[in-house]
Amino acid sequence: MTILFTILSFIVALGILITFHEFGHYLVARLCGVKVLKFSIGFGKPLFRKQWGKDQTEWVVAAIPLGGYVKMLDEREGKVEPEDLPRSFNRQTVGRRFAIVSAGPIANFLLAIFFYWLLFIIGMNGMKPILGPIVPSTPAAFSAFVEGETIQKINNKPVASWQDVRWALLTHAVDQTPHLQVETVNDKGEIAQRNLNLSHISPDELDGDFLGIIGLSSYQPALKPIIDQVMSGGAADKAGLLVGDEILAIDDEDIYDWQVLVQIIQNSPNQLLSLDVLRDNQVIRVAMTPESSNEGGQQIGKVGIVPFIDYSEFEDLFVKVSYPAAESFFRAIDKTWDTSILTLQMLGKMITGDVSMKNLSGPISIADYAGQSAQMGLAPYIGFLALISISLGVLNLLPIPVLDGGHLMYYVIEIVKGKPLSEKAMLLGHQVGMAMLFTLMTFAIYNDIHRIFSG
Repeated sequence: MTILFTILSFIVALGILITFHEFGHYLVARLCGVKVLKFSIGFGKPLFRKQWGKDQTEWVVAAIPLGGYVKMLDEREGKVEPEDLPRSFNRQTVGRRFAIVSAGPIANFLLAIFFYWLLFIIGMNGMKPILGPIVPSTPAAFSAFVEGETIQKINNKPVASWQDVRWALLTHAVDQTPHLQVETVNDKGEIAQRNLNLSHISPDELDGDFLGIIGLSSYQPALKPIIDQVMSGGAADKAGLLVGDEILAIDDEDIYDWQVLVQIIQNSPNQLLSLDVLRDNQVIRVAMTPESSNEGGQQIGKVGIVPFIDYSEFEDLFVKVSYPAAESFFRAIDKTWDTSILTLQMLGKMITGDVSMKNLSGPISIADYAGQSAQMGLAPYIGFLALISISLGVLNLLPIPVLDGGHLMYYVIEIVKGKPLSEKAMLLGHQVGMAMLFTLMTFAIYNDIHRIFSG
C-alpha cells in the first residue's frame, strides 16, 4: 500500500508540473499565432487521445509520465500548406520563438510562486528555534550559544521556526558568507548577539545533518515512549508492535523517555532486542531486530515507529507561521527567487567539484520524497511540488541543447549573428546535449540505487 501511495503521489506530482510547463509553451504559441498540432503529457503509447479546438489540436495522455511536449507546425518537420505558412513556428521572429520556448520554465516558476503563496496563507507548522544541547568544538560552541536560547534573527532577518533557521544558514553557507550575526533571547528576555563563523564549513557538508555540523540542535522535550505510528514493513511492524504500545524496557533496562529508546535502537543495528511492552493494561514481551541503515557513513538501527505527541503539553514549543494574502504573495516571490538561485549555485558547485555529485537525485528518490511528503499532509506535499517545479524550471533553462535553455542559447546566437545557426551545428549540439543529459541521468539513477542498497 505504501509503494502504491508513493507511485500515485509521484504520478500526480509529475502530471501537475509537466502539464503546467507544457501549457506555458502552448498558451504563448497560441498568443503568437502559431498552430499547435499536438499537446502530449507523457511519452509512448497513448492512453487518451482527443482532437479539439478550431485547429483540431490532438490532446494526448501517454503511458510513460516522465515528460511531455507541444508539437507545433514547422516546415523543418513536414510539409506545410501555403495558407498555414504564417502560422509555422520556424516563420516566427526570433523574439516570438524566444517567448514561446521560455514560457515553459516561466510557467514552472509561476506555479511555484502560487504554491508558496498558498502555503504562506494557510500557514506552516514548525518548532520554535529553541536551542538544545550545543555540540562541543563546533562553530556554535565557539560562538558561545547557550542551550535554551531562542534564535530570533539571522543577519537582521527574523526567523520564526527551525525551518527558517536551517534555510537561512544553508543559503548563507552556499553563498560562502564567512560570518553571520545571530540574535538570540533567553527565558529572562535577555537578548544576545552571536557571531557565527561558517568559513570552515565545506560545501560538500551542506547535505545531511547540516545543523549538527554547525553544532546546533533543537530542544527536545521529554516524550513518553508511546507509539503513534508503525511504518508498514519496518522492523517494528514485523515484530508485531502496535499503535498505542508503550515501551517499558529494552533488555531489562527501564525506558522512561523516547530519546533513550531511539538511542538504544540506533546503537543496535541487526541486534535482537527484547522489549517489555504495555498493551491493554498487560505487559507482554516482544522480540525485535532493528534494521541497519547507513547514515553519514555509520550504520545505525531503525525500526519504523513514530512517537505519540500530546501537542497540548508542548504548545509553547510549536508555532504556525502564516501571513496576510498580500504579504504572502511577495514572500512567495522571494522564496521562489532564493530557491532558484540556491539550485543554480548547487549545480555550479557540482560542476566545479566543490559539491559531490552524490547530491543529485533521480526519479526513484524524487518519487520517494513525493510519497513521504504526501503522507505528512497537504502542506508538505504542496511545498514539495513548489520545490520540484522550481527545479524543473531551472533545469530547463540550462544552456544544454535539447532543453529549452539550449534553444534559447541558439536564439541569442541568432540575434548576435543576425542569422540562425546552420542545421549541421544544431544537429551536433543536439548530439552533445543528449550525451550530457544521459550522463546526468546515469549519475542520478546510480545515486538512487546506491541510496536504496546503503539504506
